Amino acid sequence: MKLGIHLPDLTYPGGPPALADDLARIAAAAEAAGVDRVSLMDHVWQIGAVGPPERDMLEAWTALGFLAAHTSRVKLLTLVTGVTYRDPGLLAKMATTLDVLSKGRSILGLGAAWNEAEARGLGLPFPPTAERFERLEETLRIFLQMWSDDDGPFNGRHFQLAETLCVPAPLSRPHPPVLVGGGGERKTLRLVARYADACNMFGTSPADVGRKLEVLRSHCEAEGRDYDRITKTVLAVRPALVDVDGFLEAAEQYAALGVIELQVMPDRHPVEFASEVAEKVAPRVAAIDASRR
Repeated sequence: MKLGIHLPDLTYPGGPPALADDLARIAAAAEAAGVDRVSLMDHVWQIGAVGPPERDMLEAWTALGFLAAHTSRVKLLTLVTGVTYRDPGLLAKMATTLDVLSKGRSILGLGAAWNEAEARGLGLPFPPTAERFERLEETLRIFLQMWSDDDGPFNGRHFQLAETLCVPAPLSRPHPPVLVGGGGERKTLRLVARYADACNMFGTSPADVGRKLEVLRSHCEAEGRDYDRITKTVLAVRPALVDVDGFLEAAEQYAALGVIELQVMPDRHPVEFASEVAEKVAPRVAAIDASRR
C-alpha cells in the first residue's frame, strides 16, 4: 500500500511572506519521506471543516506548478478540482501544462464542486446540483477527447468547443490518470465506472468504503467496465500519528478491500509530520499488500 500527503491547511507560523519557503520545505520533506503523491484542495477560501474562510488558501493549480518545480518524483494532484470553477477546455490545458512541466507526474482530480459560499463570494458559477453533475460528465468527456487523436469539435449541452486541440500533449501515457472524487452512489460512482482511472473516497470507516466499493462494482458491471482496473484511494479521516497502531489496523482493512493508497492529512506542521510519518508509518504501510482481497 502507498501513502500520499494531502495539504488542506496552508496557514503556517511565518504567514504569507514565508509560504513559498514553507511549501518548498514541505515538498522536500514529502519526497524524503517516500510518499507517492502530494495533493491540494481546490478552494479559493478555507473550508469550515478546517478553519474560517480568512485562513490562507492558495489557488491550487498555480501552487501545483510551484510544487512541480520543487519536486522530482511525487505525483501531484488536486483533491479535487470543482468543474464549475474553470471552463473545461482551459482546465484541460492547465492539467496538460502541469503534466509536461512535471515530466509526467500529474493526476487529474475532478469533482462536481460543493462550496456555494466561496463560489458566490467570488462570483464563480454555481448551478444546481443536477447541472453540476452534467457539467462534470461533459468535462470528463472533453478531457478524454482533448487527450486523444480527435481534435474535432465537442458539442455538449453546456459546453461547445470548436476544436479540441491540445499541444503539447501530456507526457503521461495514454494520458494523466483521471480521478473522480466523492462517494455519491447514484451519480459520482457511476461517472467513476464510466470514465475514471481512479476514485477517491472519504475514509469514514472501512465498512463505509467497502459498501461504496460494492456500489462501484455494480456500476462497473452495468457499464461493462473492469472493476479491478480502477485504482481505489481513500482520504484518511483517522489521524496517522495520534494512534499509529489503530491507523495501521484500518489501513490493513482498507487494503483488504482493494484500496491501494491512503492520503493522510497533517495534524502538525507538514515538515514535522512528513518526517514522523517516514519514521513511524510509511515502512509499515508499504508492507501491507493491497492485492489481497
